[in-house]
Amino acid sequence: MPELPEVEVSRLGISPHLAQQTLIKVIARQRQLRWWIPDEVVAAAEQPILSVSRRAKYLLIELPTGCIILHLGMSGHLKVVPAKQLPEKHDHLDFVLSSGQCLRLNDTRRFGAVLWQAKDTVHPLLAALGPEPLTDAFGAATLLNACAKRSAAIKLVLMDNKVVVGVGNIYANEALFKAGIAPQAPANQVSADKLTLLATVVKETLAAAIVQGGTTLRDFSQVDGKPGYFKQELLVYGRATLPCVVCGTALQEIRLGQRSTVFCPKCQPH
Repeated sequence: MPELPEVEVSRLGISPHLAQQTLIKVIARQRQLRWWIPDEVVAAAEQPILSVSRRAKYLLIELPTGCIILHLGMSGHLKVVPAKQLPEKHDHLDFVLSSGQCLRLNDTRRFGAVLWQAKDTVHPLLAALGPEPLTDAFGAATLLNACAKRSAAIKLVLMDNKVVVGVGNIYANEALFKAGIAPQAPANQVSADKLTLLATVVKETLAAAIVQGGTTLRDFSQVDGKPGYFKQELLVYGRATLPCVVCGTALQEIRLGQRSTVFCPKCQPH
């Protein structure tokens, strides 16, 4: 599933094409994605696009009457094409623009979502989200408070969207390695110094991934069709049994929260 950097790369990719455009109409060829596409989305037409933003892993297209919420799921991706271009297989949704182009959603597995948030309301999926990791709302104090009374593995706390949004499996692995913290360590046993370092490393790791175009995943490409370029710099994720890039020790893999977790037993002592 695309993580925060991949979603932010998509936002950066589509924003120039949607800026100062009017949404002429929405064409829904398949409304049954993860959830049924609401009537309000399909009916959205002849409205100026006010902004394109991101909240966690959700893209938000703001209109005067409300907000279209997009989630790419496991296989969804967006592309900007001429509105007259014939759709390909799994091209489920078109947002037709006044420029003559359209923003097209392709989702092979249909695990993505297109939802509606009425003006001056907050969708239930967004209501309980924690702070954005790349803003001042998230920092050492946030992480210290979240971990103080929790004995769950620090990796699971870091991936809790109520603590901080958008730190998915790949970047949790990477950040914990850089901070020298064992992913299975109880959160309330990680030192304040280590948690302070972890907060900084999370910001740096996500920011670097965005700059380099997002991690290349099997089902993800940038809006211009080019793959991301960050995968070659992953230090632990996907490298189980390979030598640690720092000390040469064989990396180990365990399961936490049913997700692959790779770490160096020497650089990240429990």
